[in-house]
Amino acid sequence: MTGHDHTHLRPWRAITRRPSRKIRVGNVEVGGDAPITVQSMTNTLTADANATIGQIRQLEEAGADIVRVSCPDVESTAALSTIVRASKVPIVADIHFHYKRGIEAAKAGAACLRINPGNIGRPDRVREVIQAARDHGCSMRIGVNAGSLEPHLLEKYGEPCPEAMVESALDHARILQDHDFHEFKISVKASDIFMTVAAYQLLSEQIDCPLHVGVTEAGGLRSGTIKSSIGMGNLLWAGIGDTIRVSLAADPVEEIKVGFDMLKSLGLRHRGINIIACPSCARQGFNVIKTVETLEARLAHIATPMSLSIIGCVVNGPGEALMTDIGFTGGGKGAGMVYVAGKPDHKMDNEQMVEHIVQLVEAKAAELDAARLLEAAE
Repeated sequence: MTGHDHTHLRPWRAITRRPSRKIRVGNVEVGGDAPITVQSMTNTLTADANATIGQIRQLEEAGADIVRVSCPDVESTAALSTIVRASKVPIVADIHFHYKRGIEAAKAGAACLRINPGNIGRPDRVREVIQAARDHGCSMRIGVNAGSLEPHLLEKYGEPCPEAMVESALDHARILQDHDFHEFKISVKASDIFMTVAAYQLLSEQIDCPLHVGVTEAGGLRSGTIKSSIGMGNLLWAGIGDTIRVSLAADPVEEIKVGFDMLKSLGLRHRGINIIACPSCARQGFNVIKTVETLEARLAHIATPMSLSIIGCVVNGPGEALMTDIGFTGGGKGAGMVYVAGKPDHKMDNEQMVEHIVQLVEAKAAELDAARLLEAAE
């Protein structure tokens, strides 16, 4: 919540992030004291540059810090330079086995290669990819998935497990370190949340590079959001994670929204309106659920961090309004009370309430943005 979240006064709110070194993904910093970044991935055909750029635009508007595109073939890397030029955010090229795709992506301007160096064959090929990344200022992500572990590790451990994932990650990291390449981050994802959390906890103690956190193949919008929130929430709360991706079988824009909501709920990142709303009951003075749904849609364009409470009656309304920038509490006779900066300010008819709140929030957002610009100028 803006303006009210005094962590030093409330130590139970404090999250101490795991110390890690900082790397760059294009112009975005990842790790160290940099804000936790939110990523998603396009699902258009990368070879169709226009469709891919269109989806990147939507992700940028939703607040994405970094976007990944899959580069499975030469047509994809051929389209990459057009995509990179059109994108406002850094582009990560997803490379799996073919070392040439990695070299092409680095030349095309990818900010980062998602690659497992141990998968791309002979040492000279690995050396070529690392050299291309170095020459073009490209960082790398080692991406370990429980579903695609190396055969020798499966044989050693008998099945995918946290120890096998961490060993795989450190084996790949060692190849980069042996080539004096340190601009990398690591992910160790599984679709099983227990395995995911255990793997990241183990890994976090064994290496100081930034960690890209996610639960892979989490599922559809609702079940995937829940699984991701439990797994990633545990890790983020423990201070583990420098960049995140919520993997949903849904519109990629939803991944960005869920990612930011997750960070917002833990006070790790603030973007847009945080609506505190009651679930509503027979005491409600207006239709809370419909109002919140409308306000979420009407205020989705605002990136300024702000809090808004929409509470159906006076039981919890005044208390919640006390802690938010703007509040509305249901009352009787078709009207409710508008709170500004925690204090009751004026009454408002339910009929006009949505329009009125949208105007108040937009005005407050403009005021906060102007104050921030002034502060930056000084």
